[in-house]
Amino acid sequence: MDYTKLLDFTDKVVFVSGSSRGIGEAVVRAFAANGASVIVSSRDQAACEKVAESIRASGGKAQAKAAHAGRMEDVEAVFDWIKNEYGRLDVLVNCGGTNPFYGLIGDTPEAAFDKTIDVNLKGPFYLSAQAVKMMKAQGGGAIVNVASINGITPGHLQGIYSMTKCAMINMTKAYAREYGHDGIRVNAICPGLVDTKMTAVFTANEDMLKSHTDSFPIPRAGVPDDMVGGVLYLASDAAAFTTGTTLVMDGGHIA
Repeated sequence: MDYTKLLDFTDKVVFVSGSSRGIGEAVVRAFAANGASVIVSSRDQAACEKVAESIRASGGKAQAKAAHAGRMEDVEAVFDWIKNEYGRLDVLVNCGGTNPFYGLIGDTPEAAFDKTIDVNLKGPFYLSAQAVKMMKAQGGGAIVNVASINGITPGHLQGIYSMTKCAMINMTKAYAREYGHDGIRVNAICPGLVDTKMTAVFTANEDMLKSHTDSFPIPRAGVPDDMVGGVLYLASDAAAFTTGTTLVMDGGHIA
């Protein structure tokens, strides 16, 4: 085995949903830096193109393709485009997510419930369903889902978000069990508190943030780049015997 090539994605095609900012952006840039042809995707074509253009300016290979992962017509359209443009897909990273409601779980509005289910669960589920068809035909591939430690222990006043992330962890195991014989590995990472636009309600107030993170073994909030290594590992040949697992990346918060 050539150990120097374990994290080499040269000639691999990688699609990262939710990659116009935050964790997804860091991940898609990392894949490109390691040789992959990457597809930057979110609902905003202009934001995706900005990231893709920056990757290309740095010598990487990237295209932008907007898609709303919660809409079946968008999911089908983006996979038709991938087939026509590349003819294969080696890695899918499901990173798109939303958390539109903070409050008592019993007070969750129906609109917030529906949006959270669509973006956090329906989208990754059907993106994965399309991906496994393509990967099965080509002889294998890898899927990495970005779940959350809230899927293990529900976050305070984040009930519906936590429910979807719990379901994503179980979805990861189900896909891993059913498609392992087809050479497809499916794993997930579970980030803890990571400083992104979505978590600004926690990270913007420095005193509140410090009171929260002081109890962590690594006493700070994470940053998107902290999540990159776990995703690359699970998608790479270094994890060739790893499937159906969740990698907790939370600074030791739930240790």
